[in-house]
Parts: sequence; structure tokens; C-alpha cells
Amino acid sequence: MTKSEWNERFNEIATSQRETAAAQKENAAQLKKTEEILKNMGIHIGGMANSHGQSTEEYFYNSLAENPRLGSIKFDEISKNLHNKIPNLEDEFDITMFNGNNISLIECKYRAKEEDVVKLIEKKVGNFRLLFPSYADHTIYLGIASFSFDARIEKFAKENGVAMLKQKGDVVEIEADNLKAY
Repeated sequence: MTKSEWNERFNEIATSQRETAAAQKENAAQLKKTEEILKNMGIHIGGMANSHGQSTEEYFYNSLAENPRLGSIKFDEISKNLHNKIPNLEDEFDITMFNGNNISLIECKYRAKEEDVVKLIEKKVGNFRLLFPSYADHTIYLGIASFSFDARIEKFAKENGVAMLKQKGDVVEIEADNLKAY
């Protein structure tokens, strides 16, 4: 190979490397833009989910504030977003209703899922008793409030004695014939 052929080949390789480097730089810039777009979308979607949750809580709280009742049990006080923290434990309860002997913990979800009911039964009751020891001897009743239930969730909630609070027109329909004390 002659010196001019070597130079020509060297220039081709150098040009190819510069083009590859430029393409990689452009791809990196595009990837950064895409990541920023996805991050912003996540923030917006998270914000929408928070708005749905807040709307759900507000709707059911306002409905229960006018008639603080779960099935046949009448409550004297109602609280929204009751929160407490002790070392190694922190929790918040969407809607809590109280009377002399009973407490109702109501979890609000825009669309109820089975794991929401499981969490209410297996985690929220115990957390409430630990976070609010003055109510540890009270009977606790559970409810799941949602704008959307599927048949499987309704069956699961009924089997576990958890009341379902549903929107029905301008009012809330509460199905609590099977209410179970926890």
C-alpha cells in the first residue's frame, strides 16, 4: 500500500470516527431530552393520581360528615387524614369515625384493589392500635370507599367483613350487612 493510500485510508477512518462520535453525542442529547420528558410525565401522572385520591377522600368524608354511620353503627365524631408517628412507625388514616366504644377506619381509593382491602385488614388495624393506644380496646370496623369496585373485590370485602362505600348518584351507598369487628 502506498503512502497516499495509507493517508486516504487513515482519513476515511478518522472521518468515520468523528461521524460516530457526533452521532453518539446527538443520541446522548436526545436521550437526555427523552428522560426529562418522561420525568415530567411521571410528575404529571403522579399529580393526577394524588388529585384523584384527594377527590375520593373529600367526597366520602363530606358524605359521612352529614351522616356518620357505618351499617347500623352511629358514630359521634369523624376525622379526615388522621396521622400519627412513633419511633419506627408512621401511618395516616383516610377517614376515622369514633363513638364511645367503636372506631371505623375507612380507606379511600379511586379504584379499589384487593391489596387495598388486605392492607386495611393486615396492616392498618394493627398500626392504629399502636399509634393510638388510648383506643386499643375499642372495637374497630373497616370500610373501603371507592368510586370503582369490580365483582371480585366486592366478594373479597364481603367475605372479610369490610364495608364498601360506593357513590350512588349524589349520595353514598354503604353496604355493611356483614360488618365484622377487628
